[in-house]
Amino acid sequence: MSGPLERLEDLMNQPGNKICADCGTPDPKWVSSNLGVFICIKCSGVHRSLGVHISKVVSVKLDEWTDEEVDSLVNLGGNTRVNMKYENSIPDYVKKPKPDSSIEERSDFIRRKYELQQFLDPPNSSSHSISSSVNAIVPYEKKNFEKQVASIRFNAIGHAFRNSWRRKESEHKPTKKSNSEPGMVEFVGLIKVNVVKGTNLAIRDVVSSDPYVILSLGQQSMKTRVIKNNLNPVWNERILLSIPEPVPPLKVQVFDKDTFSQDDHMGEAEIDIQPLLSAAKSCESSTNKSSIELGKLAATQDSTLLKDSIITVEDGKVKQVVAVRLQNVERGVIEIELECVPLSQ
Repeated sequence: MSGPLERLEDLMNQPGNKICADCGTPDPKWVSSNLGVFICIKCSGVHRSLGVHISKVVSVKLDEWTDEEVDSLVNLGGNTRVNMKYENSIPDYVKKPKPDSSIEERSDFIRRKYELQQFLDPPNSSSHSISSSVNAIVPYEKKNFEKQVASIRFNAIGHAFRNSWRRKESEHKPTKKSNSEPGMVEFVGLIKVNVVKGTNLAIRDVVSSDPYVILSLGQQSMKTRVIKNNLNPVWNERILLSIPEPVPPLKVQVFDKDTFSQDDHMGEAEIDIQPLLSAAKSCESSTNKSSIELGKLAATQDSTLLKDSIITVEDGKVKQVVAVRLQNVERGVIEIELECVPLSQ
């Protein structure tokens, strides 16, 4: 009997699944597991911005698959069946993105398709009212109406991200206005983060703490599980994040979980991932699979590194192990393993 990976490979080889469901890019390597579509790396970034309640993006190659998850994809029917539903009635004035389309074009179409569900037949009640209103407006008024709808959508999206932990505007200003808008960010790669462990963390309860870690990269934030009563927790928890352009630092925050009050701060750190990304890009076209050292970030008195951090290539994977001293706290070290994944993967 075939395993989940073999069955997934067979599903990918079906004609409709050989191209991105949203823009037609060949050989998509990402899947929206709850929508059931195979998508490319650029469209996957927009899907991530929708939130997992709308589209849960996973990797064909990087994530582990079970038979039940593949069964779910099979039942959803793949790109052809899903597009028959979500693209049933695309108006003439809406153009489906192409492989070379801009991130703005992708974002507008994907949000209309899955979040607003404007192209269903029959459409849902909310999107039907929008679509009906658009179709009822004469051409010279349609453009202004769509701008109003887009403005409403943008404000709602901005509200959803209001509580995200971001760098201060004075520290990091986007080079493009569109890069400050959710869903309008260009991604240049992905980074697999393994939050390994904490050592000698600060006490925030009576004699111990209940620590967890929040990772932030641009507008994305992910949280590890809480480990009770432990100053030397071992998480070994893997998190996948998209790398936006321009490349921000990976922010690490540690908190103590409290039940009846606000969680206590236990320190923070920033990790510069640009050297790792540069190393991954330089190795992207290399056929050398041997283990080599690509670079080293030296630990100094002025740096937060506990020890030198080496960037290596192992079996074609560009990796880095980082041990950082937490800042703005009396003590504590966090160890993290990083792996950069180029767009081609």
